[in-house]
Amino acid sequence: MGVRSAATKLHISPAAARRPAFLPIFTIAFLCSASYFVGVWHHGGFTSPTGSPSSVSIATAVSCIGTTRSTARPRTRTRTTQPSLDFSAHHATADGAVLISSAATATRRYRACPAKYSEYTPCEDVARSLRYPRDRLVYRERHCPAERERLRCLVPAPAGYRNPFPWPASRDIAWFANVPHKELTVEKAVQNWIRVDGDKFRFPGGGTMFPHGADAYIDDIGKLIPLHDGSIRTALDTGCGVASWGAYLLSRDILAMSFAPRDSHEAQVQFALERGVPAMIGVLSSNRLTYPARAFDMAHCSRCLIPWHLYDGLYLIEVDRVLRPGGYWILSGPPINWKKYWKGWERTKEDLNAEQQAIEAVARSLCWKKIKEAGDIAVWQKPANHAGCKASRKSPPFCSHKNPDAAWYDKMVACVTPLPEVSDASEVAGGALKKWPQRLTAVPPRISRGSIKGVTAKAFVQDIGLWTKRVRHYKAVINQFEQKGRYRNVLDMNAGLGGFAAALANDPLWVMNMVPTVANSTMLGVVYERGLIGSYQDWCEGMSTYPRTYGLIHADKVFTLYKNRCEMESILLEMDRILRPEGTVIIRDDVDMLVKVKSAADGMRWDSQIVDHEDGPLVREKLLLVVKTYWTTKEKDQQ
Repeated sequence: MGVRSAATKLHISPAAARRPAFLPIFTIAFLCSASYFVGVWHHGGFTSPTGSPSSVSIATAVSCIGTTRSTARPRTRTRTTQPSLDFSAHHATADGAVLISSAATATRRYRACPAKYSEYTPCEDVARSLRYPRDRLVYRERHCPAERERLRCLVPAPAGYRNPFPWPASRDIAWFANVPHKELTVEKAVQNWIRVDGDKFRFPGGGTMFPHGADAYIDDIGKLIPLHDGSIRTALDTGCGVASWGAYLLSRDILAMSFAPRDSHEAQVQFALERGVPAMIGVLSSNRLTYPARAFDMAHCSRCLIPWHLYDGLYLIEVDRVLRPGGYWILSGPPINWKKYWKGWERTKEDLNAEQQAIEAVARSLCWKKIKEAGDIAVWQKPANHAGCKASRKSPPFCSHKNPDAAWYDKMVACVTPLPEVSDASEVAGGALKKWPQRLTAVPPRISRGSIKGVTAKAFVQDIGLWTKRVRHYKAVINQFEQKGRYRNVLDMNAGLGGFAAALANDPLWVMNMVPTVANSTMLGVVYERGLIGSYQDWCEGMSTYPRTYGLIHADKVFTLYKNRCEMESILLEMDRILRPEGTVIIRDDVDMLVKVKSAADGMRWDSQIVDHEDGPLVREKLLLVVKTYWTTKEKDQQ
């Protein structure tokens, strides 16, 4: 599976290039031609030289006809003879130059960033982070560059970069050249996280607290809580390492959002994403996690080194916010089973016992019930509602006015997020969820209960049908969808109700559903109630992920949404940063906006084509289909 694989072109089906019906074109052409002849007659006939008023009329006539058809390249009239539209991946030449078609010569060309930026994460930049306090790891939170500090160049792939292995092989193996870091293979050698094997990394599935492998560890959890009946679908892994826990949950139809801080050497989250496992850069510090309230069915910490008992239990209070009613919290590692491990952990019995008692006290203050502590694993369960909790506890207080779903630079507060009111002590606050996979298409409780302004149950069902139709069209015009394993990590930049991801649920991929902070951000709660995952995001800023994270990016009206909010260039450069070489972009928007986007994108080493809407050429909304060409930094620059 080399860099010059067979799948280096984005092939578009001839169906994408079909012409409009003959009669509408004939009618419009006739009217425009008549208008032209009238204009010529008014300006003295056909003898005007080039540049005269008559030549202006010709341009007007052409423009008039052009508004009735896609701006795609010319096509033949017979469908059976139409060539596939393709975007050739222009590979780097020996001297590092990139071959780009002459059509883009009039467009602004973006240079490549220096090789040192190949792993650049703008809002978690290690050098910038040193300006901020180290207390509570504040320096590892998001700190985005000011406008004058933003890179205006294309982040390069490292020399020798290859397309990742297809899933499920990628769970256990990755190319060394893609993430050239050996630090973890040394530091975690005993725990069997990762090892180097020639030009590859191998991930044996080990972990600090699961020496027998992640599968066996998950089986042990399954003896304590129901992992196999569809009642647990979404999970949160705090301090995830290389995300082996999340990787092995996928075979059980459980989708984990894994996160860990950006570090200067280990690149844990980068390894997770290279494996094809959902992950983001993140840390529990002073800001809320970028997820809505009542999102996850299960949260997990395996020796994640988070001080759960400190700061008045603030971090457990935050886990409580994002945990759904009846959800589970799992803890393994210090201080659990300290009587067995205290010498190896190089801590005193008294210290470890005090820490565990403090954690137990915070859990009780949240009205959590301890299910069981078995060996190295302890499990607590959040109550289904707060009916009894409000009467039985005093501290910490319930939050009074804070929006439970607000989580974009919103500070954590030592107050409990109240669950929705119930009429009966046995009722699930906010409404019970269906088991997976029924919950994917069942009307989410937030919609059925009228919590999402402007979205009814009928509108939700219509949204399912709309995105089923749209994804069917995508698969008809982009042949790469037919290649097994072609896409694994997928990003939806404006997810709405999660319809795009839901329509792809049966494909061997996962979708990160981003809900822009300038849109209806309450919809992210619906995404999670459907059994999908995602995060809030302001696309005027960088995303909390590494370069080359996603093989497919979907952007529905993103540029219209951010019009007059920030520069189109900034969004496009961020898309390029997180898109893998030879990755695909689908942009839906008004045709006028897409023409502007394409003009900028043509200078970014992208091959692009505007094609018709699924409902035909007379719809103003069009699709801009893109492939990012393969190119890397030079080896001498990387040294």
